[in-house]
Amino acid sequence: MSRTIVDIHILQTVPPSNLNRDDTGSPKSATYGGVRRARVSSQAWKRATRFAFRDRVKPEEFGVRTKRVVELLSGRVSEIDPDIADPDAAALAVLGAAGIKVKEPRGKKDVPPESGYLLFLSAQQVDALARVAVDAARSGEAPDKKEVQALIKGKNSIDLALFGRMVADVTDLNVDAACQVAHALSTHAVDTEYDYFTAVDDHKADDAEEDAGAGMIGTVEFNSATLYRYATVDVDLLAQNIGDAAATQRAVGAFLDAFAKSMPTGKQNTFANRTLPDAVVLSVRDDQPVSYVGAFEEPVMTGAGDGRVAESARRLARYAGDVHDAFGTEPVRSWAVGVGVAKEALAGMGEAVSFGDAVAGVGAVVAERLATEAR
Repeated sequence: MSRTIVDIHILQTVPPSNLNRDDTGSPKSATYGGVRRARVSSQAWKRATRFAFRDRVKPEEFGVRTKRVVELLSGRVSEIDPDIADPDAAALAVLGAAGIKVKEPRGKKDVPPESGYLLFLSAQQVDALARVAVDAARSGEAPDKKEVQALIKGKNSIDLALFGRMVADVTDLNVDAACQVAHALSTHAVDTEYDYFTAVDDHKADDAEEDAGAGMIGTVEFNSATLYRYATVDVDLLAQNIGDAAATQRAVGAFLDAFAKSMPTGKQNTFANRTLPDAVVLSVRDDQPVSYVGAFEEPVMTGAGDGRVAESARRLARYAGDVHDAFGTEPVRSWAVGVGVAKEALAGMGEAVSFGDAVAGVGAVVAERLATEAR
């Protein structure tokens, strides 16, 4: 059976930064190809992508992931019917009918119970559950289990359909993620560097009798890297999760645009490190997702007058061709977007277009394939 898979490959150079740090404050890293690489976790970039959706989709197509689900629902209950005497109880009744367990949060008093895990709900699901809660509170009858669970299973938001949901208490409410995001890795070896900084006390400096020493000193760890980023979307599963072909096409376009242009916010006020990709390759496949991270198993080195971006782009194009030759698989269609030296290096990987045209091209192919499958 033919599938519809959308792969996105990105090369992006980031200046001195600390996009995603570990528990000690150090930039995350990983060993690949026998050397230390800069790494940005998939979770960090997925969150950045989700929040970038807010500017690209309607509010009702966005979701919320929270442990404070009782507070969320009770707030909506009060908006629908301010006369409900105990909106928290109404919310608890609905969640109980669904089988979702809640408990009193540790160290907090006079606050509603919380779920034991982050619960992902779409805006439409929150609204539907709140309305059931209102109806049940008015009638004095308990919410119906099947009705409540059906509401949680339906009307998935774009981000929920893409990134999935796991409900430990009720596995029937799980949603398989239609999107997978790889940890971003530098195409080359990276060493962590340290910025020693001082902060001057303005008021102290005005007093001539005091010493002019710093009011604060410290260090911030950072690195800089050319990253290889990869993500893939199972369009068939996404369509199943959303239940609408037009919404699926919008979701694919929103994801590609948000993933390419978003960036985790770690230490961004310190480093002002926002960049856009040097190269983007979008591919529609009918077989399986294919990452090209193997192009960088041997770390990229810089030659005389040649930076890492150019060599990384050449490696990417060469490796993609080798994979296709070895396994006899070619994407249904590909688009290549490059800046400067990367544009020429990507020649042959796909149609050379602007990023907007590439996303539109993917959307057109996705729409055509979904329409074909529907017939």
